[in-house]
Amino acid sequence: MPGPAPSRTPAAVIEEIRQSPIQKVKVAVADIDGVLRGKYLHKDKFLAAAEGAGFGFCNVIFGWDSGDVCYDNGTFTGWHSGYPDAQARIDLSTYRSVPWDGGVPFFLGEFVDGVGGPLPICPRQTLRRVLARAERLGYAVRCGMEFEWFNFRETSDSLAAKAGGELVQLTPGMFGYSLIRMAQNRPFFAALMDELEQFGIPIEGLHTETGPGVFEAAILHAPALEAADRATLFKTAVKEIAPRFGIMPTFMAKWSSRLPGCSGHSHQSLWTEGVNRFHDPAGQDGMSAIFRAYVAGILHLLPEMLPFLAPTVNSYKRLVDGFWAPTKPTWGLDNRTVACRVIGGSPKATRVEVRVPGSDVNPYLAVAASVGAGLWGIEQGLTLGTPVVGSGYHADVPRFPRTLQEATARLAASTTMRDILGAVCVDHFVATREWEWRQYQDAVTDWERQRYFEII
Repeated sequence: MPGPAPSRTPAAVIEEIRQSPIQKVKVAVADIDGVLRGKYLHKDKFLAAAEGAGFGFCNVIFGWDSGDVCYDNGTFTGWHSGYPDAQARIDLSTYRSVPWDGGVPFFLGEFVDGVGGPLPICPRQTLRRVLARAERLGYAVRCGMEFEWFNFRETSDSLAAKAGGELVQLTPGMFGYSLIRMAQNRPFFAALMDELEQFGIPIEGLHTETGPGVFEAAILHAPALEAADRATLFKTAVKEIAPRFGIMPTFMAKWSSRLPGCSGHSHQSLWTEGVNRFHDPAGQDGMSAIFRAYVAGILHLLPEMLPFLAPTVNSYKRLVDGFWAPTKPTWGLDNRTVACRVIGGSPKATRVEVRVPGSDVNPYLAVAASVGAGLWGIEQGLTLGTPVVGSGYHADVPRFPRTLQEATARLAASTTMRDILGAVCVDHFVATREWEWRQYQDAVTDWERQRYFEII
């Protein structure tokens, strides 16, 4: 089966697995950084979990950072709790088979608490809460994400040996939309297009971006939860496919100060009974009043929710003037220098592109925060100001926070984001970002060695 099967009943999915000759199933859950953590389950173990209450998964995945170093400031889990299991529930509608792994069945899971309710700090459950809020307002949310990423002729071993220095880029020079570079790496491009489609991640477009070895992929839009699933799976899938071709991808927001960063843009729209509620040909700029309030909500809350869209120390190296990433809470009509690019046209295509996120985001949290902010704007009846014409970098608007530390402090003080995403989720995420900043503060960097080693 090539992709997810939301139309299949849970009973039909379970029966298909039961009849499968493959004796193992791959399951995965997303941690707070959006990294998929998973395992193989024997088919019998999987069936027992799917037909029962789920299976135990060590809750340390919400108690450590992307380098598996345990937080010392968390309350959900830690050495004080002994790191017990949390209950992971399998979402049978996410059923896929992995074409590059012998067709093994694959499922995503999410976490529940001790009484079977949603675990507040689970990123996928956080997005579900926001989408439930949209449903109560009468809207279905559709999203499509796109990612840029750099590729290198490296392996995990060579990267470790080089300690991240003097890496061999996949292609030389700045050559966006290059048919030549695509042809030089045709097997990799073909594998991405074909195998991702078979894995239930249909790609609308794939091309080279401006930079040595950088690609961009636009993932086909879908209902928001499925879109976030696709985006989360996309990054892991690319990393699993690439080594066959001697390639190592990175989804760092900014791997080199000399080159543009990597985006993780999110396209969003609201629908009611098949009608795009953002489109109004009689409205100003073709935008409905709902659309205008939605964008106004995002712009108002961007400085407070920024860590969900720029979650790492490195994220803020991307948000600099003149490198295709927005630096201020601005909007414009088909303007790629602003934070919210409004795309008009047909009723089906009208949408907003939130251009702040980098490719290092946790898609569940990035979509939850921005959609939640847009819904809040509708609820508050916010008024949208005038669009930026020309460069968003020159707009007379206060700049975003410059560091993860500053942005996290803004989030920590936000009562609105606690209302939108839940206080438990926000407080936990704030603690993890404060931890991340402390690790950075304690690190001795190449810049420091180059600047001070000999001279001082």
